Amino acid sequence: MSDPSAGRSAVPDGARVSRRVILLLAITCGVAVGNVYFPQAISPTVAAALGVSPDAAALTVTAAQFGYAAGIFLLVPLGDRFPHRSLIVTLLGLTGLGLLAAGAAPTLGPLVGASALIGITTVIAPIAGPLAVGLVAEDRRGAVSGTLLSGSIGGMLLSRTLGGTVGEWLGWRAPYLIAAVLALITAALLWRVLPRTSPPSRQRYPALLAEPLRLLRAEPELRRSCFYQAMVFGGFSAVWTGVALLLTSSAYGMGARAVGALALVNAATMLCTPFAGRQTDRRGPDAVNLVSLLGVLAAAAVLVFGGLGGALGMGALVVGTLLLDLGMQSGMVANQVRFYALRPEARSRLNTAYMTCGYIGGSVGSWTGARAYAAFGWPAVCALVALLTGAALVRHGFATRRKRLAVMAPVRRAAEPARSAAP
Repeated sequence: MSDPSAGRSAVPDGARVSRRVILLLAITCGVAVGNVYFPQAISPTVAAALGVSPDAAALTVTAAQFGYAAGIFLLVPLGDRFPHRSLIVTLLGLTGLGLLAAGAAPTLGPLVGASALIGITTVIAPIAGPLAVGLVAEDRRGAVSGTLLSGSIGGMLLSRTLGGTVGEWLGWRAPYLIAAVLALITAALLWRVLPRTSPPSRQRYPALLAEPLRLLRAEPELRRSCFYQAMVFGGFSAVWTGVALLLTSSAYGMGARAVGALALVNAATMLCTPFAGRQTDRRGPDAVNLVSLLGVLAAAAVLVFGGLGGALGMGALVVGTLLLDLGMQSGMVANQVRFYALRPEARSRLNTAYMTCGYIGGSVGSWTGARAYAAFGWPAVCALVALLTGAALVRHGFATRRKRLAVMAPVRRAAEPARSAAP
């Protein structure tokens, strides 16, 4: 079913827009995404404080990630239907309330429920991405996607650092309360600064919900991007869930603050994603995807040595997680550039399909990683990363071979009459 408003500009010409707005959107992405990731650093603290097992406390992480996937599917399509400013501000306000509820949770059950609510409502980055690429010229979309992704990475990494440090000093409730204040302050700032936009679609909500599934069926390049992200993000989530358990185990004997410190080392990836975006603009998404997947596979090999403990093990964790973060984030830039170009009037719905698949993969990876660690130890987590990345590389090989054959087919057809005419 065609959208009657397809082709209308989502943003008035006067709103094509200052770098200050792009920077603010990047910071907003960091504030929102951090709400999904700081529980990874404090789950051992939650386990000790509430008297539950580490595996049980890790449910707060899994609930937030499953909630995020649900929020992407249920709420991000509204970015094509409602003005971005009011939608983003409303979701940030609801996230702040969910964080306050989590900080006041008396037992694990309410905390897991509040974590799911936080995940559902903190889906700001997938809404801000389509808004931002609509504010700039086509040849800057990779760079802008990289800038917003840098903000998300900053939130992902700094939230683990601050969450682990604050949780160890002030208890596990403090990170939730601080995150609530940040969400509410950011909502107030955005209401003043974001430009007014006109949504590109007038479709009803049920049609918007069905559209991502239809786009997945109709767009092979979207399906490919989704598969890459689900596999790599699954491995990424497995590692960071397992790292919290490894560093607080007898192999290292460290606290939650160590998880945050390790994440802070990887802040270098914030500087690399704009570069990945420029390379994608120049060389195309496939080339960047290949390098990214190979980097993740190398990360799995390096991370195995993290289980040795001591200085050698810590060095392996630093180098391995840095490679992992670089590969995952650079690949995400390439994927977004690929599918944003498919249908400009449906970018939020395309992003819904992509991010839902990615976070389902991440949620399953987090759950599987915790259980692999409990059953077989750290090497099993690294093997899981290698297995998932290998699947993505195989898919990439088939896709590039098909493209090569499609390019060569007209040449071969043109050559056939010449060969048949030869004596």
